[in-house]
Amino acid sequence: MQAKYLDPDTLSTLGPLDVVTRQVVEGIRIGMHRSPVRGISTEFSAYRQYVPGDEIRHVDWKLYARTERPFVKLFDAETNFIANLLLDASSSMTYTSGGISKLEYAKYMAASLAYLIVDQRDSAGVGIFDGELRNYVEPKSTLGILADISRELEKVDPQPRTDIASLLHEFAGRMSRRGMVVLFSDLLDNTDDFLRGIGHLRFRGHNVTVFHILDPHELEFPLNGVWRFEGLEDDGELVTQPARVRTAYLKELESFITNVRGACIKNGADYVLVNTADPIESVLSSYLLQRTATAKTR
Repeated sequence: MQAKYLDPDTLSTLGPLDVVTRQVVEGIRIGMHRSPVRGISTEFSAYRQYVPGDEIRHVDWKLYARTERPFVKLFDAETNFIANLLLDASSSMTYTSGGISKLEYAKYMAASLAYLIVDQRDSAGVGIFDGELRNYVEPKSTLGILADISRELEKVDPQPRTDIASLLHEFAGRMSRRGMVVLFSDLLDNTDDFLRGIGHLRFRGHNVTVFHILDPHELEFPLNGVWRFEGLEDDGELVTQPARVRTAYLKELESFITNVRGACIKNGADYVLVNTADPIESVLSSYLLQRTATAKTR
């Protein structure tokens, strides 16, 4: 039976965040016909990718001969899966072209992924940030953590500042054990600094996934006539005719996305471009299936 995906615009009408999350997760399970969460933590079950500082004697050379990529064997103390889900709550994330905002969409994604992780008895926590870390729910594997996460996500108060890089550097130092970091953001910040933060996390051995969340109008820029654009992070305003700048805008956007995706891949981080017009179950299912397929090739 094919999953009946929820229209993103109807999510907020279904009730509290935790209620919506359960429906999203059920849609993922139906659509995948099996437990989807194995794709999240497979690489933590026996191996992880080699990072500078690891002991060479722990490299699995037989696996290296097959894949030409160095992986080290994990010991029991390292196999507990811990994920930190980082939500960008800066003002630019409140943008919406008429449907669900990027921020609300990101909340549902983070809560759904946390549910899937905890449901497989691993640990999930959530960090909410703008120019700094505002709220942090420490990772736990008990079901009670889901209520704590939902509660924190519900009371997000967006601020007109963004500093993704500092947040990533902070978590690179905060996480004493290797784990997973998942970022939900529109990435409207200094790109070079952001990528250095990704590199820092990867250098420390953490697995990183970036969900780049954009509104369909940001992706397609289908506007006509004369529009006044107001900056959501104290950037002033601009009156222009979108049709006149559409080609240049889309070229810049394509270059931006290509650079970020390429840098993430180069650093060994997963990159997922997300259109808020797409059903969340569909986006997460595709991501999990991709991770599962990647893990099977290792």
